[in-house]
Amino acid sequence: MWSNPRIPYQMTCQRKRLEAPGGKPIIVNLCMNVEYWPYNKPMPRGVLPPPHGALIEPPDVPNYSWVEYGMRAGMPRFMTMLADRGLKASALTNAQVADVYPALMDEMVKAEWELVGHGWQQQSLKQADDEANVIRRSLARLKECDGEQVRCWLGPGLGETHDTVDHLKAAGIDFLLDWVVDDLPYWIRTKHGPMVGLPYTLELNDVPVYAIKNSSTDEILKRLEATLAIFERETEQNPRVLTFGLHPHIIGVPHMAYYFEKALDLLLEHPQTVFMTSSQIGDWFVEADGTNGAEVALYTDTPPPLPY
Repeated sequence: MWSNPRIPYQMTCQRKRLEAPGGKPIIVNLCMNVEYWPYNKPMPRGVLPPPHGALIEPPDVPNYSWVEYGMRAGMPRFMTMLADRGLKASALTNAQVADVYPALMDEMVKAEWELVGHGWQQQSLKQADDEANVIRRSLARLKECDGEQVRCWLGPGLGETHDTVDHLKAAGIDFLLDWVVDDLPYWIRTKHGPMVGLPYTLELNDVPVYAIKNSSTDEILKRLEATLAIFERETEQNPRVLTFGLHPHIIGVPHMAYYFEKALDLLLEHPQTVFMTSSQIGDWFVEADGTNGAEVALYTDTPPPLPY
């Protein structure tokens, strides 16, 4: 019996010992969400609530502008920050970004960022009329941008239906960031064979930190310092994946970018860290684990019984 319909339960301390990539057990993934929020639709999130609790019909100028600032000013600021340090990001990208912000897409391809599927526009797959078509269309458009088959996915808002994972695997996705359940990659059951789940984050994620919890500007740096202190002890047993979930309209604002630069420099100076993109982490795990997902391969057609 499984507690989770997709991922068998296992305590991290009981996980198989994995050889760290290049002997570096703290694996850093810089995940930048690159999104298109349509001007003529309700905003998925806002920074400025409407006065007197009134509902805002499109156009929602203040909240649209909040996000558009990130695409105009935040992205070049963040890209320069990484380029100056020789780092690459996992670009969790709405496919329509290629059409709405083509100059930005060209710059991400030029910088050799990994394009990760993130829907067609910033809309949960739960709201899609045909999610399988949205997935296929999104992956095909991103492939046109750099010629590479997209191998990894993060759902907009981490949204899934009961069938999403199966649709993703059928479309050729090898790695999924939606399930925030561990600090190590893990195997996911699908109808089409095992898939690898990759660690994402809600704790080193600028939306919960700043847009929801309204933390102080230096909070991302303080959380990183505390995370490293714990991971340094735990990596004696097994590697850890340290993921940042980032958005250009938040981390790309100058006073927040200032502290994120300090966070990057702290990581670069650390003797145990290595920077990898999402599919690089997935490939490392598949080789280091060596099981090809045998623990979930038995449940491709019929899910294990659930505790209800």
